[in-house]
Amino acid sequence: MEIRVDDLRGAEIARLLEQHLQDMRRVSPPESVHALDLDRLRVPEITFWTVWAGNALAGCGAIKELAPDHGEIKSMRTAPEFRNRGVASLMLNHIIQEAKKRQYTRLSLETGSMAFFEPARRLYQKYGFAPCGPFSSYQEDPNSVFMTMQL
Repeated sequence: MEIRVDDLRGAEIARLLEQHLQDMRRVSPPESVHALDLDRLRVPEITFWTVWAGNALAGCGAIKELAPDHGEIKSMRTAPEFRNRGVASLMLNHIIQEAKKRQYTRLSLETGSMAFFEPARRLYQKYGFAPCGPFSSYQEDPNSVFMTMQL
């Protein structure tokens, strides 16, 4: 599998992110959906990557710079046909390594508190993320779990 910086202009990534947004809207109340659409991902403080298996889009993930020493993971998603094949671990490891290269001292994320998000929470815990309070502009929300790791 190959990880590439992505400009978010391809049809494949547009479809995968639309599926992601649909799932988030299906399982979370509107005020608790923090997933970003294509336009909100195309900003200078966000670097977006896609994972490819040959010509097939396997997944994606992004990092948003919150401060010179703090990054946030955004838009982690695995294409349905690639689930349980290591795509999320590959992307998460890539994001962590990139955060270290940028000399961030902290990497954080927000995910859902519902059962739907349990596999994601387990993955983040496996990589050393621990629960924390809201960060950046987030507010306390029973539908959100905030996690962070010191780098």
